[in-house]
Amino acid sequence: MCPQSGFHSLHDEAAVTLDVDGSLPDWLTGSLVRTGPGAFELPGGSAVDHWFDGLAMCYRFTFDPGDRGQGREQGEPTDAVHYRNRFLRTDAYRDASDGEFTGGFATGETTLRDRLLSLFSDPYDNTNIVVERVGDRYLALTESPRRVVVDPTTLGTRGHHGYDGSDPSGQLACAHLKRDPATGALVNVETAFGRTNRYHVHALTPAGDRRHLGSVETDAPAYMHSFALTPRYVVLTEFPLRVDPTRFLRPGRQPPFIEQFEWHPDRGTRVVVLDRTTGEVVASPTTDPVFGFHHVNAFERDGGRRIVFDLETVPDASGIGDLYLDELRDGDLGAIAGRLERFTVDLQGDRYGVDGATVARETLYADGTALPTASPGRWCRPHRYVYAMSMAQPATDWAHGVLKIDTETGAVIEHTDGGAYFGEPIFVPDPDPDSDSDSDSGSNGATDDGVVLTVALDPGADRSRLLVLDGETLTERARATLPHAAPFDFHGRYFPEITVAARA
Repeated sequence: MCPQSGFHSLHDEAAVTLDVDGSLPDWLTGSLVRTGPGAFELPGGSAVDHWFDGLAMCYRFTFDPGDRGQGREQGEPTDAVHYRNRFLRTDAYRDASDGEFTGGFATGETTLRDRLLSLFSDPYDNTNIVVERVGDRYLALTESPRRVVVDPTTLGTRGHHGYDGSDPSGQLACAHLKRDPATGALVNVETAFGRTNRYHVHALTPAGDRRHLGSVETDAPAYMHSFALTPRYVVLTEFPLRVDPTRFLRPGRQPPFIEQFEWHPDRGTRVVVLDRTTGEVVASPTTDPVFGFHHVNAFERDGGRRIVFDLETVPDASGIGDLYLDELRDGDLGAIAGRLERFTVDLQGDRYGVDGATVARETLYADGTALPTASPGRWCRPHRYVYAMSMAQPATDWAHGVLKIDTETGAVIEHTDGGAYFGEPIFVPDPDPDSDSDSDSGSNGATDDGVVLTVALDPGADRSRLLVLDGETLTERARATLPHAAPFDFHGRYFPEITVAARA
């Protein structure tokens, strides 16, 4: 078996009910919606070069405990999963179908000026990163502020969603919004290029309205895929992967978008802390150069004087080039494996303010992780457990299991059954755990009451499987086999409100 099979194109779209081997928890009645690149060889006859540029496909798994699955004896109650996968019919998809795919993250040559103009006028919409609920809409996201509206039942594409531009906005956006569970607000960061470059921070209310929280100036914008959020602060990790805006003015054709960014280790990594109420930058300490895509979670200690966030890191950004499809299909997976680190920003220092703050780093797990997550019940609050794909370090293969990392004790559990290769694990907390304590080390999301959802690929069977694992032990509770082998995807969200009404 080899991981190359996870980088194939899937052109089949299915809507089927899957039998479940094992037993689903009675309370697991919502839907897991996952997103990723579904095809790399495009309908119009062209192909993309980079994993991140595959055409966006959504996958919906709706859980139905006690349903009557297919292939069972009549009248016997069984569990089922209603499954559907579908390409997003975006402008990028239509262009690809017409043989006019012009490039995205790392595919195709263009002038950076043309790329910038396209960001202003008609941003790229191959939204293959994640689906989030914003108000009453479900939006598929990528690293542009152009979002695609998705029907959660059919996975049909329902147009685009944007804002009127009355607030400061940017041409790039973090692919990951951060939700404050206390208010329901979603926060995002956009990068704006101009005479003065800025990161604009916005909050989306539960009704879907946008409010500007503050802005941060920068001389050379950094590539940022995500950020961290606490009840009081937005935390930007400004990695030294920077772009010089004057490159926009250079004539002639230039390399793809991400290759315009250059690694400047002498800059270090600036950690910018913005107050969500005042919009002021209250700290901007610098630590050693490092790179990362995904923040796990963040919280405050000592009455907000210390900010803690967990981040998956790699030493530098050179691994982005290793994610080109020819490298991945040749088995070069060195860019995948990261390490889990904890950053602590001390706002006290010599005095409270920008100049007195410090940042410290601590390694929580160094043996290889990918796509780490925490319980949504602990977002913006202290978390104990982190779930991640299990990677060899250095990486010699795709993720061969799922990890549960105890950040308090350092204990690690690994699950490796059910497939050869595993995707991002999503923890779904039990809505009615045994204990209703809500202390920092108590239950209601701080513990492991719940299940972990992951999709595993079995190349030998040419199938993928949805696995439902026990949140405490990572033992398998249930599985459902898909009608095909799904390519390796990116991210998922569990939506408890998308119930059996969304059956195939």
